[in-house]
Amino acid sequence: MMEEKLNLVQEWDKVFPKSEEVNHSKVTFHNRYGITLAADMYEPKGAGGKLPAIAVCGPFGAVKEQAAGLYAQTMAERGFLTIAFDPSFTGESGGQPRYVASPDINTEDYQAAVDFLSIQDKVDPERIGIIGICGWGGMAINAAAIDTRIKATVASTMYDMTRVNANGYFDSENSEEARYEKRRALNAQRIEDYKNGTYALAGGVSDPMPEDAPFYFKDYHAYYKTDRGYHARSLNSNGGWNVTSSLSFMNMPILKYSGEIKSAVLLIHGEKAHSCYFSKDVYRELKGDNKELMLIPDAVHTDLYDQMDIIPFDKMSEFFKENLK
Repeated sequence: MMEEKLNLVQEWDKVFPKSEEVNHSKVTFHNRYGITLAADMYEPKGAGGKLPAIAVCGPFGAVKEQAAGLYAQTMAERGFLTIAFDPSFTGESGGQPRYVASPDINTEDYQAAVDFLSIQDKVDPERIGIIGICGWGGMAINAAAIDTRIKATVASTMYDMTRVNANGYFDSENSEEARYEKRRALNAQRIEDYKNGTYALAGGVSDPMPEDAPFYFKDYHAYYKTDRGYHARSLNSNGGWNVTSSLSFMNMPILKYSGEIKSAVLLIHGEKAHSCYFSKDVYRELKGDNKELMLIPDAVHTDLYDQMDIIPFDKMSEFFKENLK
């Protein structure tokens, strides 16, 4: 299949420093919908034989140069061949129109990453795992539910994007009436977009952040709008998703079959994160004895994006070594 030619930045443009312990390269692969995806590959220096591999994505509205790349590079330092990829329609990946998300296509992005890793000379196709951060934590769990090749899954600071779009934050808009009003507004926006021939953007993280904004909005601002995490290609750092991007999420609960996952799942969440309820609830749905919920004391949502003293890389490394053998 012909892959779209992507223009990939070759110089280091991540929000974290380059490790001397790994080799870094840019790669592309395609998904089942014909979209070409861009990824950073991280390979432990001097590693021989077939390696266990991990595909990483997230957070929702971020790019691979942010948290996903940090996770991928750090796991490569620990002996895994890893890729951090940009989801369809975002970052350096292909797909038109830009800045749209899809519960189906973004789950497929993970499966396409597994396709790609499975045929790499240096990868053992029987030892592939995935990591999803924030909104891609939910996508990762959905991918684990559908893809039997995925042997282990970590969801870090997870969001269920279908639930938050359908029910609002903390399920505060979980009513037929509230959903009807949202659908009405989004469908009206469709007509505007069609007339204008462009898709209106919802706007990324507010800047400046209003004084009276909830803490979790300020938490996002502290990452996406400061030197800590800002990236020119990140939706959240800039204009945001298409307004109508949330439409399909409202009708398609991605965690419906999470109880049927037979492979290992590790959920990691900050105890003080506004989003912690997503991990607690999906943990209750998971069956079997290879499921674990790890709560990090005092940590908030974005602490697990980039705080090296808080993200439990030792635990993740043990988990993957145990389940990708």
